[in-house]
Amino acid sequence: MDGRGRFLDNIFIERLWRSLKHEDIYLKHYADGREARAGIASWIAFYNNGRAHQGLGYRTPMSVWRLGTTDPSSSGAVDMTLHLDNADALPTCPQPQQQQQPLAA
Repeated sequence: MDGRGRFLDNIFIERLWRSLKHEDIYLKHYADGREARAGIASWIAFYNNGRAHQGLGYRTPMSVWRLGTTDPSSSGAVDMTLHLDNADALPTCPQPQQQQQPLAA
């Protein structure tokens, strides 16, 4: 990976975070983590399913994604059926260190 084009990925993520902060977090001033998690989850659901995006032809991201995964003639959308919620599979404790072999002189 040479890093070309990474700034384009960052633009979209920064815009998402800006929208989340200005449309939800700054307005609601959540009292604790549980309230914030529920509120942010409902905003993300609205963002994906209910909010029309100008860059997508005033369609919702979920409708564009579904069209791309169900319509074989559509080559514009990316099939993103990968499930990345595998946090339970990751180790939570330090892994044992490998023994270092002394270098021969």
